[in-house]
Amino acid sequence: MADFPGKGTVAVLKTTPETVVEDYGRLLKLANYETALPKDKETLLKINISWQTWYPACSTTPWQLEGTIRQMHADGYKRLSAAHNETVVVNAYVGERNNRQRVVTDKHGVPSWHLYEPEFEWVRYEPKEPFLVLDKVYPEGVHIPRCFFDRNIIQFPTVKTHVFTTITGAMKNAFGGLLGNRRHWTHGVIHETVVDLLQIQQDIHPGLFAVMDGTFAGDGPGPRAMRWHEKDIILASADQVAIDAISAKLQGFDPMSLPFIRLAHQRGLGIGDPNEIEIVGYDIDKEPSWRFVQTETFASKGQKAIYHGPLKPLESILLRTPLVPWSFFASNFYHNVYWYPFVGRKRVAAALETKWGQLFRKYGDGPVVMPGIQPRTVGIAAAGLVALATALAVGKRLLHGGRTKTGKRNS
Repeated sequence: MADFPGKGTVAVLKTTPETVVEDYGRLLKLANYETALPKDKETLLKINISWQTWYPACSTTPWQLEGTIRQMHADGYKRLSAAHNETVVVNAYVGERNNRQRVVTDKHGVPSWHLYEPEFEWVRYEPKEPFLVLDKVYPEGVHIPRCFFDRNIIQFPTVKTHVFTTITGAMKNAFGGLLGNRRHWTHGVIHETVVDLLQIQQDIHPGLFAVMDGTFAGDGPGPRAMRWHEKDIILASADQVAIDAISAKLQGFDPMSLPFIRLAHQRGLGIGDPNEIEIVGYDIDKEPSWRFVQTETFASKGQKAIYHGPLKPLESILLRTPLVPWSFFASNFYHNVYWYPFVGRKRVAAALETKWGQLFRKYGDGPVVMPGIQPRTVGIAAAGLVALATALAVGKRLLHGGRTKTGKRNS
């Protein structure tokens, strides 16, 4: 059972674009972040990039990052590094620029680490306590970045729903840092996976903290194709379970009904029951109910059919063989060829007219990137559809090829 400074405490503030950077500093102080993060250790800033194109509530905001960095520098934390990991559907180099994160880290002299580059070694992690699932998903061993050991880490999620975990937050943010480019193997057991990842974090990091932005918040089929809402809320905590629980409560979900929060609470990794969490700062009982809902996309429905539905027998063939690129292409096709150009682009244009959209425009130079249909993306996605058809055909043949026309198996 883990015990740490700040367990069961979450700081919450309401904010405005005019005060948000300073308010993040106040927020850190309210959460007593200095007791959670030893100053003699370097601190990694685990930035979230859920889409390489800017979309409200989707990825770490520049003011979330800037407010934290400024306060930490003022308080004597001099060794900070931003951490990005590879993803099969998002280019992190493009994403950190389009989301105006790189302009902040460059401004404050914080190096940007891309953990999938050759200079970063990944090593096998030996768990101190039994895993729930990771040893079964990766029987050859779980490998994590060597540079994570003996460094503090701050997770930078946003307040939003998620197609696999209902809501996503601090615990899920570690998924994009600790696991490599085969992390999609865990989607069928994602709740247990993020609990295992929190167990790893509490072992390897001398200090953990989370800073969450809900200035824009998103509901629907997160983490990308969401409906955005201006909620003007920011949160911070040394307890990843507690901050996710309060985010879930704000959105209108029962935190303990979400398996990853309940499991982490039961294992003593944090506090997931809102009745046991101390909230400092803003009284969230004054907040009108958000009534967020988690919904699906065409892409997520297909994925769930593989992980939990009728295509489950084909999971290994479709996701653990050379046929796997079909899934990346399918996601690109849905989000970048169809959804963003025809649905998301209009929503982004409207968001840019809001008070938070206007603040986003002020970070960096040049217009906000709002891509339309790009021939290269269409070509890649079309190739993906061919790969999908091939994968399904091969899977069907392997699944049923041993049967005779009468339905009996050949001996």
